[in-house]
Amino acid sequence: MREKTTTVALVQQPSSVLDTQESLRRAVRHIRDAASRGAQVIVFPESWLSCYPSWVFGAAGWDDPDARKWYGKLLDDSVVVGAAENLDDDLAPLRAAAAETGTVVMMGINERPERSAGSLFNSMVTIGSDGQILNIHRKLTPTHTERIVWANGDASGLKVVDTEFGRLGGLICWEHFHPLARHSLHAQNEQIHVASWPDVPEMHLVASRMYAFEGRCFVLAVGQYLTTEDVPEELVDKFGAGLGAGDHGDGVLFNGGSAVIGPDGHWIQEPVFGEATTLIVTLPLGHIDEFKHDLDLAGHYGRADVFDLRVDRRRSSTAQFVDEVN
Repeated sequence: MREKTTTVALVQQPSSVLDTQESLRRAVRHIRDAASRGAQVIVFPESWLSCYPSWVFGAAGWDDPDARKWYGKLLDDSVVVGAAENLDDDLAPLRAAAAETGTVVMMGINERPERSAGSLFNSMVTIGSDGQILNIHRKLTPTHTERIVWANGDASGLKVVDTEFGRLGGLICWEHFHPLARHSLHAQNEQIHVASWPDVPEMHLVASRMYAFEGRCFVLAVGQYLTTEDVPEELVDKFGAGLGAGDHGDGVLFNGGSAVIGPDGHWIQEPVFGEATTLIVTLPLGHIDEFKHDLDLAGHYGRADVFDLRVDRRRSSTAQFVDEVN
């Protein structure tokens, strides 16, 4: 029997900061390009659409007028995701590109839950090869001053999605240091995991490799590549002062670092820094079964008699309305 393989693409290309429409145009172009090169699963970094709000690390003061200004712009620029079966929403260009190319697309977004909502989520959306929304995972806990911008997510999207290209899941940034979040995906027999980051320093690579070894799965660690040319001129200084963004030379703010790791924790594609590129890698999914011989946290290496993890996957809300029925 021919071994099952899946070809993946890690898009380490600049978005257009606070310009979702331009970012969507770029994303569609990258999806088509990756698909033409054989990609079946195409992944983008954390909050790629349309930016990681790096400025919050330098604009965290109380009643800071600049922080208010840029939050308002980010809120206005963020996307609302429609119902799974409704193809006419803010992500319509991505959904159409996924359906056109027959690929699964996993995209990091700034998600506005409703058009009139005042809060944002750091989310990862999975779009199926028919253009349907398969999953939306909202980052459980924003890190440090990220909490000025993003609200806490819930576990409704803490799911592994079964697709024709494998069982796909993902976590966002420092969720990879949360052992219960990790195990909730391991317990669903994940095969391909997206580790979504803004930047990819050493500890992010360590976390990605550990996840692959622990979960006996393939990990796509995908990071942003961004230059000053992709940031509004008046925001460049504040943006560059934030987490991970800085002077990497030639106006580079985020310098990539995307990589692919096998279920033994070893590199399949070593980290690529300092260039805008799309990495294309073919994964031998059959190797997962071999490595589960000695470690399977969802099976023989688990201890259900000792540990009990309960995950509440109901969508959370600040209010429950019960209306009179006539």
